Amino acid sequence: MASADVVSTTANPETTADATAMNDATSPFVPAEATPASQVNNANGAGSTPPPVEVKKEPDVDKLFRMVMKYEGSDLHLKVGLPPMMRLRGVIRRMEMRPLTQDDMERLFFPVMKEHYKKILADTGGSDFAHIVGDDECRFRVNLFYQRGKLSCVARRVSNKIPTFEKLGLRIPDHDKIRKPGEPTVFEKMCMLDQGMILLAGVTGSGKSTTIAAMLDYINAREPVNIVTIEDPIEYLFTDKKAVIHQREVGLDVVNWPTALKHAVRQDPDIILVGEMRDRDTFEAGINAAETGHLVFGTIHASSGPSTIGRILDLFPADMHHAIRQALVFNLKAVICQKLLPSIHPGKQRVPTIEVMLVNPIIKELLIKEEDKKIADAIRICSQEGMVEFNDHLRQLVENNEITRETALEVAPNPEALKMALKGIKVMQAGFVS
Repeated sequence: MASADVVSTTANPETTADATAMNDATSPFVPAEATPASQVNNANGAGSTPPPVEVKKEPDVDKLFRMVMKYEGSDLHLKVGLPPMMRLRGVIRRMEMRPLTQDDMERLFFPVMKEHYKKILADTGGSDFAHIVGDDECRFRVNLFYQRGKLSCVARRVSNKIPTFEKLGLRIPDHDKIRKPGEPTVFEKMCMLDQGMILLAGVTGSGKSTTIAAMLDYINAREPVNIVTIEDPIEYLFTDKKAVIHQREVGLDVVNWPTALKHAVRQDPDIILVGEMRDRDTFEAGINAAETGHLVFGTIHASSGPSTIGRILDLFPADMHHAIRQALVFNLKAVICQKLLPSIHPGKQRVPTIEVMLVNPIIKELLIKEEDKKIADAIRICSQEGMVEFNDHLRQLVENNEITRETALEVAPNPEALKMALKGIKVMQAGFVS
C-alpha cells in the first residue's frame, strides 16, 4: 500500500497492469473497443475470415469487484468525485485510480441491474441487490443509492462458501475448558432447538448474516427439515443436504416482507429465517411463527443482550411492553451479539468477539420484573451454561492471543472492568467483587 489510506496496485509485478487500469481499454471506466474489422466476416464470402468464437464479456464493474476479492477486502465503496475504495482489515483505503464520474457509475451498474431494481432506485433513491462475479466465484450484496443527486455504492463481499463455526472462530475458550468430550458447543446446542426465536445482534458489518448462515448449514447437514429463508437480498446460497431449503428474495420472488412472512408459515417450515427485525410487523410475524412451533432466526441492530430487549420494546407503544415481555419470556431462546476485531494472526484478518445470552429462568425473571440492567451480571453468573458477556469474551481473546490488549480496551463496554479482569479481578455492575 502506498500510504495509510491508499491501496497501491503496483505492489508487485503481477499487479502492475492494475495501476494503469484507467488508461487501458479493459478499464471499468472506458467503453470496450469495437471488434477489429479484420475479424469481421467478409460479406463477399470468398477468402473471408471465419467469425471469431464469441466470448462472453464480463461486466465492467467486475473488474473492481475482482480487485476487492484479490486483496481480500470486505467492502467496495464507490462515490462520484472519489477514486474507488475498499475496506481492508476494518479500514477504508483508496485505490490508486482516478475519481469516478456519474457516467462511470451508471455505466458500471445499470447493465447488471434488473429492471425491477432500477425502478426501486428511481422511486426510492436506493436499491439493494445481489451480484455474482464470474461463475459463482463470489457474491456481493450491493446497495446503490443517491447522495446529493449523485450515485454512490457500498457492496459487501460474501463468500460463496458457508464457513463452519470453527472457521469463523465462534468459540468461548473458558467454556470449552469445562465442556465434556463430545458435548456440543453452545452454538451447536442452539441449532438443536425445536422451537423458539434466536436473534443475532450487532451493527452493520459485524458478521450477523455469516453466523446465521453457519447455523443454518449446520442444521442442513444434520436434520431432515424444511428451512424457509426470507432475505433482501439473498446472500449465501445453500445446497440442499439433509434439509430442504427454500430461499426467497423480497422484490424478486415475493412482493414484500408481510406477504413473504404470511406465506412462510403455510409452507410447512420447521425453521424460518426472517432476516432483519426492522419494524413492528416483522417482529410480530417472527414471534407468532415461534409461538406456533417453529424455530425462527432473525437479526437486529443492537449492541448487547440487554440493549436488544430495549430495541425490541422500542418497536411497540408503551402500553404493549408488558405483553411483549411475556412473549419474549415464552419464545426468545437466545441472543447472540457480535463484533469483528482485527486479529493478530497473519493471514487472518478479523476475529469475532461475542456476547451470548441464553434465556434461562434467571433471565426470564429479570425480563418479567423489568430489571434489564441486571442482565449483564446474570450472564456472567451463568457462564457455566455457555453464556458469555462481551467484556469477559474480550478477556478470553486477549489471554488466548487472538487480539491485542489495546484492541480489547478500545471496544470494551467497560474498559476499567476489563483491565481488572485481565488482572484476575471480576467486578459485578452492582459493585460486588469476586
